[in-house]
Amino acid sequence: MDLTTLLGIVIGVGSIYLGHDLSGRVPPSVAAALIVLGGTLGAVITQFPLRDLGRALRQLRWVFASDERALEPVVQKIVEASRLARRDGLLALEKLAKEERDPFTRRAFDSLIDGLDSTVLREQLLIAADQAEQLRTPGPRFFDAMGGYAPTIGILGAVLGLIHVMQQLGEPTELGAGIAVAFVATVYGVGSANLIFLPLAGKLKLKIATESRRHELVVEGVCAIQDGLNPQLIERRLRLYLDEQKTLRPKKGARRRR
Repeated sequence: MDLTTLLGIVIGVGSIYLGHDLSGRVPPSVAAALIVLGGTLGAVITQFPLRDLGRALRQLRWVFASDERALEPVVQKIVEASRLARRDGLLALEKLAKEERDPFTRRAFDSLIDGLDSTVLREQLLIAADQAEQLRTPGPRFFDAMGGYAPTIGILGAVLGLIHVMQQLGEPTELGAGIAVAFVATVYGVGSANLIFLPLAGKLKLKIATESRRHELVVEGVCAIQDGLNPQLIERRLRLYLDEQKTLRPKKGARRRR
């Protein structure tokens, strides 16, 4: 049995019920947060298997990691490898492969050392890159789903708040709490979706696109080494993968023409 299905339903329904039950006894912000955030989290847990949930949460750290000029070191590494291979042969790359921390680049170097034909090498590495990209999709899908559920759960919280108001029509002092929960739940739902969840999904998509670009660069580089191209030609080819804005950035001290 997929435990996330049962766990998600329990968390989602339980959070909404508890938030509605606590309306009027706790601050409206607490009840609304319990309804919206708890309900959204429960819905997403129900949707995703445990394996994808774990991957999505691990990818959250990518949002805060800087990737400025992330491709530049890869270009330098490939060019260095091409010069070493041209001077001492492909077997000279064994030490470079052992010291490489990135699994995909290390795999590319190992395949290059094995002496695979460049066509076979490219096909093999592109399959590996595609598999790696598939493993990175849970993060954006997770936060996209939260961004989709949160506003709807917020509306549900607003309806529950209004129900609480209708139940307390005979007690005017209790009306304010129900109305507050209704409005706060809507704000929490729409706000969390558009200020947190959807931007996180978009940021992860950009990070994944950069990572895929890096894999393409590595594939192109090792295949060029296998074809025996000149290191300078390889460097010029790989620099086409760098971000245009960074490659065309004016040097410090350069004067603007009037």
